[in-house]
Amino acid sequence: MTTTAPRPQTAASAGGAAREPLEQVRRLVTEVPGPRSRALQERRLAVVSKGVGSTLPVFVERAEGAVLRDVDGNQLIDLGAGIAVVNVGHAQPRVVERVQEQVADFTHTCFMVTPYEEYVAVCEALVRLAPVDGPAKAALFNTGSEAVENAVKIARHATGRDAVVVFDHAYHGRTNLTMAMTAKAMPYKSGFGPFAGEVYRAPMSYPFRDPQGMTGEQAAQRAVRVIEAQVGADQVACVVIEPVQGEGGFIEPAPGFLPALAAWCRENGALFVADEVQTGFARTGDVFACEREGVRPDLVTLAKGVAGGLPLAGVVGRADAMDAVHSGGLGGTYGGNPVACAAALGALEAMADLDLTGAARAVEERMTARLRALQAQRPGIGDVRGRGAMLAVEVVTTEDDGEGGRRATLEPDAAGAAAISAACHAAGVVTLTCGTFGNVLRFLPPLTIEQALLDDALDVLEAAVLSALAG
Repeated sequence: MTTTAPRPQTAASAGGAAREPLEQVRRLVTEVPGPRSRALQERRLAVVSKGVGSTLPVFVERAEGAVLRDVDGNQLIDLGAGIAVVNVGHAQPRVVERVQEQVADFTHTCFMVTPYEEYVAVCEALVRLAPVDGPAKAALFNTGSEAVENAVKIARHATGRDAVVVFDHAYHGRTNLTMAMTAKAMPYKSGFGPFAGEVYRAPMSYPFRDPQGMTGEQAAQRAVRVIEAQVGADQVACVVIEPVQGEGGFIEPAPGFLPALAAWCRENGALFVADEVQTGFARTGDVFACEREGVRPDLVTLAKGVAGGLPLAGVVGRADAMDAVHSGGLGGTYGGNPVACAAALGALEAMADLDLTGAARAVEERMTARLRALQAQRPGIGDVRGRGAMLAVEVVTTEDDGEGGRRATLEPDAAGAAAISAACHAAGVVTLTCGTFGNVLRFLPPLTIEQALLDDALDVLEAAVLSALAG
């Protein structure tokens, strides 16, 4: 049964006085972007590198719950959540309160110099939550890329092997090693090589594009054949995979794919690493996405949703693997910053108290029904997929079905996806595109989004799809 997500509470100001809540409605008072945003964009172009892009050049002055208010007074519905970061909603009161308290105490000492309780408390929470068998330990960093890179370091040290296996359509980050692990060239890798070595790519389970009827187990066998032939089982330090791929197109592998890969790793002495940077912390309707099929990774990488908008990342895994690295081999000046750790403790508390796994499943139920109904009207929506509040539609070209209608092809329609997204932006709904072919619309609303606000966003999306795609 669909339930209403909890209404965001009013956050306190820095001085302790309550602020007026930001009304959870879409409201346009100018075109998008408006004049003040356009003026700020001119200032930006003068001083900010062109290498840093933005999906929608509106400048935000305040955000709360699932609404962004820009400098022109427009209120936009956020279906991106900062790319799956503010799962608990913008300005979540527990996060705000803990951050304010921590800033007043101290902002930095470097955990590698003089430690503090907040870091330990976050690691205790992660060890409790992570789906890892046996004793577990954790280490904290700043970004998802750092988490993935450190997971590889741990795996190589623990196994004494070098090879890292990743998958088609994968996205793992923007550092040199994680660019090598990422599949998509533009914009992430083009012109930035040469990349780190000993990274090998295997075929992903992609139900929409795989041969009809291919099971997850069969797709895993296909991947294993490539690994064994091109790498060698005894050379693999780790297999790194997103349980639901993010930037690659929100690709959810067929059931059985992940368990089969995890079993192969156990049998061959490689570590199975679940990259849960985008999928973690209730986003998919489970605390971690790999839990859905009972997969127990050796290492889990995390970031994004853990700290309610502050930069924090980590690796949590089997204690024997985490402790294989020599003292001083892991860390970083800002890793596990006390303010970010305080934010994480507030976000984790909110995640549990507000039942955000249940809220994510309610979003899935509501959105999937609307998206499938829209697919029935527009065959250019070739696939509706995803889990929890991590959902997507893949836009493809169509062809004559021989009966006076149209049917989907497998040919990507990036222009169609871009047109839909642009129409949503103009109407005050923030949407994102992704996918290896740039033809996937992805939806990542804050898990606290109100039902009426989500319905309004879906109405805007429906109008955009009906206008942009032929019937």
